[in-house]
Formats: sequence, C-alpha cells, structure tokens
Amino acid sequence: MIGGRQQKQRLSRTKAQGARRGRSAWSGAVVLALSLSFPEREAAANAQVPRDLGPTTATVISARQNYSAGTIVIFSENRTLDLVVSDNRAIRYRIGVGRDGFRWSGVVKVGRKAEWPEWRPPAEMKTRVPGLPELVPAGPFNPMGARGIYLYRGSADTLYRIHGTNEQSTVGEFASSGCFRMSNADVIDLYKRVKVGATVVVE
Repeated sequence: MIGGRQQKQRLSRTKAQGARRGRSAWSGAVVLALSLSFPEREAAANAQVPRDLGPTTATVISARQNYSAGTIVIFSENRTLDLVVSDNRAIRYRIGVGRDGFRWSGVVKVGRKAEWPEWRPPAEMKTRVPGLPELVPAGPFNPMGARGIYLYRGSADTLYRIHGTNEQSTVGEFASSGCFRMSNADVIDLYKRVKVGATVVVE
C-alpha cells in the first residue's frame, strides 16, 4: 500500500513537471514568433483584473490636415499615428510598426472594433512559426492588448490591426508582422474616438 502511494506521488510529480515544460515550450514559441512573452491564461474574466495600461503618448498637434475629421493617418517611418480632429488639428500617438519586410502602405478602413479581443494567429504566421496556438483568449496576457481595431479593404479583412500590446517596449519600434501597436492606454483612448467605417491611410 505504501509503495502504491509512493508510485502515485511520483506519477503526479511527473505529470506536473511535464505540464510545466509544455507551458514553457508554448511560451517560447510565441516569444520566438513575436518577441512577446505571455503565458497561458485561465479565462476571459481575468480581463477585469487591474493592470498597468502603460504610458499615454497622445499629443494634440496643430498642422494643416489634408484629410477629413475622423481619418486615421499612419506614418510608418516616423512610427506615429494621427487621428484627424479638424482642419488644423490632430491627436498624435506613438506606435510600433512592421519590422523589415512586413511594412505596407495603402488606404483601408475600420471594419470593426473589439474590447479585449481574442487573438487567432493568421495561417501565414502559423506557417512561419509552427507551434503557435490556435487561439489566445481575451485578457491581459493577449498580445493584442486592451483593444483591437480591425482594418478592412472593402468587405475583406486585411488581417492587420491597430491594437494594444502586452509588451510595452515594442511601442515605438519596428517590431510587428504588419500590425500597429499602441500602449493599452493609448489604444483605449483611440478606440473611444474612432468610428467603424473611418478611413485609415498608411503611409
């Protein structure tokens, strides 16, 4: 009987160690893919846990605007995003943009918005980095952060997003696979101001 209990205890320890190794390997794959570090989380309810939303970089700038109010203009080389608010004013935010080989330009629109969005790695990304999860639920460990603004071309999802981050150090850097990263504080502010259907110009 004693031997049986000892065997069960050893088996339990082995299973626990295996589970920890699995979590570490999964986290490592994500770090390799995105330079992000997020562990498996338990449930979307954790989105209500207080957290540091990062710094606010929003600045009102005075300059002649070539776009109508409500338009988002992204300057990839400068790593800034402007939300036009009038003919001569815009709100400017610091952002992270695509690394070499992943930057793009064009005119798209806001197709939809989501608070504490889930993240599903695109098929192309999963091909590049085997082992990525099918789904990361909403919450503080999700690489999309507090808000997601989904960019569409016509009725088609481009798979690019303006979103928050769980890796604040990448904001202001050439770091993503083509999406635009903001501090969670900034993306929450932008989310409240921008409307579905708004034009997004990526320069």
